[in-house]
Amino acid sequence: MQVYIGRPKNEEGRLPKEIRVYDFLDKLGVEYYRIDHNEADTMEECEKIEKELNTVICKNLFLCNRQKTAFYLLMMPGNKTFKTKDFSPLVGSSRLSFAGEDDMKKYLDVTPGSVSIMGLINDKDSVVHLAIDEEVLKPDFIGCHPCINTSSLKIKTSDLLEKYLPATKHKLQIVSLPRYEENN
Repeated sequence: MQVYIGRPKNEEGRLPKEIRVYDFLDKLGVEYYRIDHNEADTMEECEKIEKELNTVICKNLFLCNRQKTAFYLLMMPGNKTFKTKDFSPLVGSSRLSFAGEDDMKKYLDVTPGSVSIMGLINDKDSVVHLAIDEEVLKPDFIGCHPCINTSSLKIKTSDLLEKYLPATKHKLQIVSLPRYEENN
């Protein structure tokens, strides 16, 4: 795996949703590093990519309420256990569950394993509420997929917060999810 600065020179074979991410970031003047790799749809596979990019790739969860009237994109550390009971009260929504593939496609134009903050460029009506665990915001960089899980990006956290999010018209809710002791 090789780390590149910016978009691929040859876009042949790349999906339009991936190219839209590069176009959006370039238009905003956001510098990013990119690595291409085999499909990465588990946190274990992302750990290998993290080492190459020298940044943490977040766990991204796409959730909805029972009525499918509220959708949430939660970014959290990959090594943190997610429990719905911890997140639900933070966003004031009970009975949250994982949103289905149809909703991922409809709102973020992504498929399972490719969910990331970059999908917010496809949510023109700001239907999806963004929540980020405070631990994700501590490092200088954030790693994410460009709407496809065969590439990963490394972007300055400040650029995501100060350039990218305002351009997508999405507000951020910072949450603090608990850490649980792992029983071995």
